[in-house]
Amino acid sequence: MIEQRKGRGRPRSLKAALAAGSVQALDRGLALLVVLAEEDGMTLTELGRRSGISASTVHRLLLTLEARGFVLHDTDRGHWLVGVGAFTIGSAFLRNRRIANMGRGTMRELMAATGETVNLGIEDNGEVVFISQVESHDTLRAFFRAGSRGAIHASGVGKAILAELPEHRIRQIVGARPLMRFTGHTRTEPAALMRELEAARLRGWALDDEERTVGMRCVAAPIFNEHGEVIAGVSISGPAVRVTVMKLDEFGPMVRRAADEITTSIGGRQPAR
Repeated sequence: MIEQRKGRGRPRSLKAALAAGSVQALDRGLALLVVLAEEDGMTLTELGRRSGISASTVHRLLLTLEARGFVLHDTDRGHWLVGVGAFTIGSAFLRNRRIANMGRGTMRELMAATGETVNLGIEDNGEVVFISQVESHDTLRAFFRAGSRGAIHASGVGKAILAELPEHRIRQIVGARPLMRFTGHTRTEPAALMRELEAARLRGWALDDEERTVGMRCVAAPIFNEHGEVIAGVSISGPAVRVTVMKLDEFGPMVRRAADEITTSIGGRQPAR
């Protein structure tokens, strides 16, 4: 059960948000969403009183949020409510948590079978974000802290995800910023990267061949939602002396099967080829 607070004045979240360096308009807009989420609709006057923001400012913020679908106006009652845009953002968090939680069993099995660290990651703003990990028991192992971000073009998980995106989205991500070189193996030419992504899509798994860190390899495969859209990737990462080129034909299908299991466990399906 969620406790609802009806205290006077500005909500604590707004006070924290108005710290030095914050963007005041954004802080206030988010604070209004927090207040609206606690009620089944509020009038503009009530929102102004609860938030401590002037009615005229509240109105301008609401119109901006409404344009983005984050709030909607019930003209019959004169109430403002949380909109579908806010639901979409919130459901993305729930989806990621569902993937991380439901994939843990498969990730542990993959770690036991390969002896290497297993990571689960998603794409966010053209980067890969690692959201879950099962560490290898070996003293020499890969480590990515949950929440850490990485260059999508130099990551096994990143390339597994990229390979399954529509071509226009791939070009949008790849063209958004220079492809940074981390090692002598990093793919920094868009054309070469696109060819590698096509090969990864055809075989069902992608490879980071010492492209982010010398001496480390990563084998990854994509995870799909119920619409056959790629939403994440799972990988094994380890020292190149253990994840050898000779073992890729063994590890690649193992990682792909693990990704398929996670896809099935969350109600996803493979895309039509």
